[in-house]
Amino acid sequence: MGEEETCTTPKKHRIPVLSVCPPPPKKKPVGGKKRDPPKNGYFQPPDLDSLFTMPPRREAYA
Repeated sequence: MGEEETCTTPKKHRIPVLSVCPPPPKKKPVGGKKRDPPKNGYFQPPDLDSLFTMPPRREAYA
């Protein structure tokens, strides 16, 4: 080896130079979209109130 030879990595196996990172994703708006009430109104079954009424509480006897 008369001349100094330096070892080099082949170009196709080199680690690519880092490029600039993309910006972070943007946050979604908190408020969202305001919705209008339905055109035909809300569905109101006749027994809807019976689902939400509380039965009378039973008191403990001492």
